[in-house]
Amino acid sequence: MFERPKRGERAILVSITLTRLVDQANAQEFTELAESAGAKIMAQVTGTREFPEPSTFVGSGKLKELEALVQELEVEVVLFNHTLSPRQERNLERALQCRVVDRTGLILDIFAQRARSFEGKLQVELAQLKHLSTRLVRGWTHLERQKGGIGLRGPGETQLETDRRLIAERIKFINKRLSKVSQQRELSRKARIQNQLPVVSLVGYTNAGKSTLFNRLTQANVFAADQLFATLDATLRRVILPDKTTLILADTVGFIEQLPHDLVAAFRATLDEIRLSALLLHIVDVSDPEWQLRVKQVNQVLTDIGAAEVPQILLCNKIDRLEHCPSRLQRDSEGQITQIWLSAVSGVGIDLLYDVLSKQLHQDRIRTTVRVPVEAGDLRARLFEETLVLHEQYADNGDSLLEIQIPAQYFNHLIETDSRLQPLSDKVE
Repeated sequence: MFERPKRGERAILVSITLTRLVDQANAQEFTELAESAGAKIMAQVTGTREFPEPSTFVGSGKLKELEALVQELEVEVVLFNHTLSPRQERNLERALQCRVVDRTGLILDIFAQRARSFEGKLQVELAQLKHLSTRLVRGWTHLERQKGGIGLRGPGETQLETDRRLIAERIKFINKRLSKVSQQRELSRKARIQNQLPVVSLVGYTNAGKSTLFNRLTQANVFAADQLFATLDATLRRVILPDKTTLILADTVGFIEQLPHDLVAAFRATLDEIRLSALLLHIVDVSDPEWQLRVKQVNQVLTDIGAAEVPQILLCNKIDRLEHCPSRLQRDSEGQITQIWLSAVSGVGIDLLYDVLSKQLHQDRIRTTVRVPVEAGDLRARLFEETLVLHEQYADNGDSLLEIQIPAQYFNHLIETDSRLQPLSDKVE
């Protein structure tokens, strides 16, 4: 068995068009993925087949072409824009004498590079281990059978079995740690619900401009770059709109065509933020000629994670890259706003987004007048901090009479939990 190099940057990309398959990954996007992973692309090999070759994915002629290129260009890794079976990976590595990585493995590698938070690193490792567990046989073909003889009898399991057991134990350990992190997230989520802070999540295809928009709305300094998967760890920040409406804005990992199932499963705890949001801002790069296809692909992932029913507004971003494209709103046949055309970089159209967010989040709000006893200064301060106080006057005994605008659900919660709050009038705005 050959020795694999510890890392490989000199790469050949392989994209084969399968005529019997409709849903195929984009070759240009795969090039960007390879570059994001740090690969130095030496050559790109393309071809056409009806079906993949069961043993090596490519045919014998294409395999010989790859062998020659690997030797000539001193390539360290061959990247396939396809999902390879463990058998195909093993046979290709034997033939090419270098590492072979499929599309799923490449995306997992990028995620491993970009993970920064404790939870993100655990989630990526979990996905990697699940992917690796099906491919252990590749590296241990020389230890598949238990050795015998004096001095060679082992503890009762082969190296392959030992590795599988160790991986299974590590997966169990990571799942326990992620469960604790998930419980902490749930506590934070319950606190937000109790305080009636709606969560608005930014979703979209990778590199659509989510982090740039997040930074503009929150004045944060989240890493944003013109590359795939620049953001991996979910980030939440409090945002106060011009009309004093408060919300929690969540920046989430970007989606991609044929997102590996292991990644979706591993990141389910993080993706719950999306599923439980009050509103999704679906950001799309309208300078991408295939942006409408990207919208469909993201919506499919949202369906997969159970977020298809969450209200959604499409943000058509990067209009600064188009000629004569002003900021504007688009409505459906019922007059509901469905699209906002804007630029996160220049700020054009952000005022429209603020207005739409205010109206969207005010749909369930009521306008009411309440009496706060003079000795309940903490309650008065809380109302000023967490609601929109429209007017204040004082009763003869010093009590505060506040006209407030407040989410109906939050108002009912306050009435039930704080007997000091006395409603005086109630009219729906």
